Amino acid sequence: MLDYAGTHALVADLVLPGGASMYVMSALETSRELIRHSYYRYEFATVAVTHSLFALEHVLAERLAANEPVHDLIERATGAGLITAALAAELHRSRLLRDGLAQGAESSAALRQAQAVAMVRAVFDAVSLLLRPPSAAEATAAEAGGAQPGGGLARLWEDHLRALFPDGFRGVDFDGVELVLLDADVAGLVQRELKGGLDDTGVACLWGCIADLDKIVPLINEEYCASYFTKLRTMARVAAARHIPAAQGE
Repeated sequence: MLDYAGTHALVADLVLPGGASMYVMSALETSRELIRHSYYRYEFATVAVTHSLFALEHVLAERLAANEPVHDLIERATGAGLITAALAAELHRSRLLRDGLAQGAESSAALRQAQAVAMVRAVFDAVSLLLRPPSAAEATAAEAGGAQPGGGLARLWEDHLRALFPDGFRGVDFDGVELVLLDADVAGLVQRELKGGLDDTGVACLWGCIADLDKIVPLINEEYCASYFTKLRTMARVAAARHIPAAQGE
């Protein structure tokens, strides 16, 4: 790698998967950025791989509805046809590296950049596959097992609580809308809706926040920040939809 700019091309195909929670997106983006910054400190390449496993384990546990060691989760996902055997082998390489670091058998200088990119790419690929909608067979099995349907305002709120506010955007405003204040306003209104419901004033404030979100989201040109506020807007709209009167029939 001749210069830092060259690291951008190195990770260019590590694209954040659509439909991921903010926690997963944050973990994957951090892994990608650690590889880029390994130009300055090469140990970051190894740390990038181990950090990406946070996202993998989280998605595996959600998709399989199981709280098991990541080794078992990978095997279950492979057996269910959610990921390929070749991809599983790459994921196990990352897992073994993490275990080696924890046991002192490996050091944080274990990988070169190219090796780290290949291993992190396997995690990105696996997460993308796992986030695909369940097949009809999976959905039937879930219903038979009494699984609770996903989604809903409470689920969106839990996801929001796990998300990190975008770095570097505190104190930043777009078109007169300060991001950190808008985030806090929506969070407070959604929390009130979940705890007992909004009054008319609260509903009006929420719709005002949605209007601000509609205005600023297209102006954000940073990937994680744009996704963070897009999901904030979705959560706000779900909360507000509860207060839209049903159409009156004749």
